[in-house]
Amino acid sequence: MFRTLRPDAVLIQAVIAGALSFAHLHDLAAAAGQDGWKAWAYPVSVDLLLVAAWRRMRTDTVNRDAWLWFAIALIASLGANVATAGLLDMNHVPAWLRILVAGWPALAFLGGTLLAHAPHPTPKSEPVSVPEPEPVDLVVERTLEPAPELLPAEPAVQEPLPEPVPQEERPEPVPSAPAVPVPPALLAHAQKIADAHRAQTGTPIDAETLRTRHGMPAALADSVALQLA
Repeated sequence: MFRTLRPDAVLIQAVIAGALSFAHLHDLAAAAGQDGWKAWAYPVSVDLLLVAAWRRMRTDTVNRDAWLWFAIALIASLGANVATAGLLDMNHVPAWLRILVAGWPALAFLGGTLLAHAPHPTPKSEPVSVPEPEPVDLVVERTLEPAPELLPAEPAVQEPLPEPVPQEERPEPVPSAPAVPVPPALLAHAQKIADAHRAQTGTPIDAETLRTRHGMPAALADSVALQLA
C-alpha cells in the first residue's frame, strides 16, 4: 500500500533554505576564483561539515570540538549569504576572502576527520535494581513437654547392703536342699550380686542374703547359692 504524502511546512522551509545557502556558497566560491566543478564542491563541503558537527553534538552534548566546528560551518554558510546580499562587490573580491575560500578544503577536511575519529562517550550503565526478597513466614512447631505426672517413674533406689556378719557369729551351714532348676537369666543376675557382695565383704554370699534381697523362695535361694559357691 502506498502512503499518502502530506506537505510539511518545516521540510519545505528546510529545502528552500538549503537551496538558497547552496547557491550563495557557489556564487561566493566562483567570485573568489573557484570556477567549474570546484565552485559546486564548496557548498557541499560546508553543508556536510555542518551536518557532521550537528550529529556529533546530539550524541555528545559536552564535546566542545563538535560545537566549535558547527560554529565554523555555520559562520561560513551565514557569511556567504550575507556577502552575496549586495554588501560585497562580487567582481572585485578582497584578497583575504580569496585566501579563506582557497584554504577552506583543508580546514573542512581537518574538522571532519576530528569529528569522525573522536572517542565516543561510553554510556553510563544504569544500576540494576534487585528486587528485595519477600519475607517468608516461618512456622516453628514446638514440642510440648510431657507433664510431670506422665514422665516414667524413676528406678527405685537400691537398698543398702546389710552389714557383713562377723565370722564368729555366722550360723552353721544348713544341709543342702534338693536342687531346684534355676533360669539362666536369674543365675546371671545372682552372679553379679554375689560378685558385688564378695567385693564388699570379702566372703561369698549365702542363701539367706539372696532370699532376703530378691524375695525368692528358700529352695530357689539355696539352689542359686549352691551353684554360685
